[in-house]
Amino acid sequence: MYESEYRLALQNAGFDGFRVLLFQQNDGIQAASGEPGLKFTVDFGMGMFNALNLGDIMNEMIYRVRPYEINQGQTDNVFHEAVARLCTLLRERKPFEDHEDLPKWVSQKIAAHKGSGWEKTVNSLGKVWEHLYGSAYQDCLQEVRELLATIEVDRLRVKPVVKIIGEFWAQITEGDGNFNMFAFLEREGGQVQVEPIATWVMYMMYQVKERWRERKSLDAAFKNPAWYEPHKALLNELNFRKKWVLMTVGESIYARQYHRAVEGLGGIAHHLVSQREMADLAHPFYNQFARVGEGHLEVGKNIYYTKHRLCHMVLALKPFGCMPSTQSDGAQSAVANQFKEMIFLPIETSGEGEINAHSRVQMALGEAKVKARMEFEKALESTGRKLDDIKSYIAERPRLRQLFYPVPQREGVTGVAANFVLHVNDLMNGRARLRTVPVTARPGMMAAA
Repeated sequence: MYESEYRLALQNAGFDGFRVLLFQQNDGIQAASGEPGLKFTVDFGMGMFNALNLGDIMNEMIYRVRPYEINQGQTDNVFHEAVARLCTLLRERKPFEDHEDLPKWVSQKIAAHKGSGWEKTVNSLGKVWEHLYGSAYQDCLQEVRELLATIEVDRLRVKPVVKIIGEFWAQITEGDGNFNMFAFLEREGGQVQVEPIATWVMYMMYQVKERWRERKSLDAAFKNPAWYEPHKALLNELNFRKKWVLMTVGESIYARQYHRAVEGLGGIAHHLVSQREMADLAHPFYNQFARVGEGHLEVGKNIYYTKHRLCHMVLALKPFGCMPSTQSDGAQSAVANQFKEMIFLPIETSGEGEINAHSRVQMALGEAKVKARMEFEKALESTGRKLDDIKSYIAERPRLRQLFYPVPQREGVTGVAANFVLHVNDLMNGRARLRTVPVTARPGMMAAA
């Protein structure tokens, strides 16, 4: 759908015939002619994998840090520099075979078998290792952590947490297409909780596994083996398990590398949510095999983030007339009836509807602000302390303003400010110890993690 619009725009702009490459989840990278558009090498593939993960995580981090920055504009400036360093790493890193720090015997071995299958295999494995575990990658993450550590935050600001869901493009891309909704929410005093692309990647792999499971008997090599043919039943099961295990390994590798990058960049971004749990939560309202748009994900996310109290409000964004999201919105009405505390707002983006959309979001956000303020006041009241006393305690301890200072997440407490007040009270009562978090260590997460 989208590529045809791009081609039409190019044609109307006088660039008819301009080459368009499609990078589709099922077809790989293809040119409009159907021929391969790019040479997909190990370096190119692993570079894209790292770029996707790092960009995904940095995008979520900036929305979690910026609402609490003490020095206005510092977060944007620091993150721009951090992203530039990550881009330089991905663009200029040395290929595995050109590394000067390779052991001499490895270099000699590769040179002796140049052009052979053995050399290609060693190079491919070495490239994968270098991209994921190489010193250049680790050193760059360390530099970025040190850079981010210069940002000071004020966690006592009461901000309603707004979880973004909806149509894939509208919920991920900030711009005119979604009425610049993320920036609008921040200006109105909210904290935006964006969705990583990694969730969609994990969803696609989960869907493949579940469809294999459902089609197990249909795709079996031996249909309905008799009781005296156990070897055929065993072969059917082995063929299914082989595919299932390979996809499960793929899921584990992707999740591990994503979480490894999250921790490498300070542990501020979320870990990925279990796809099985989201499917189970959505099942009473939306079947996981109804594959349109994001399928059951919109319903599953709404329930998950509300049930676990990870947000004060859920905002669903989608283009005008997006049928899959309209179907999800129909199911969401039943969800809202079951979860009375839920603040859920669906917004369709269209050329003439920006003012109306912002107005509707303002009204729902007003409810979320009341919810966040009541949560904060309840947390503060439970401490038996005055807010000025807590502020004075924080002012005397700069560590509590460090970005990577770990604030524990309390069960049933959503907001950063509410969690922070409870933690500071524990420090003042001697129930917790003030920690020093070096940027080289495994940092903790901000309160709303």
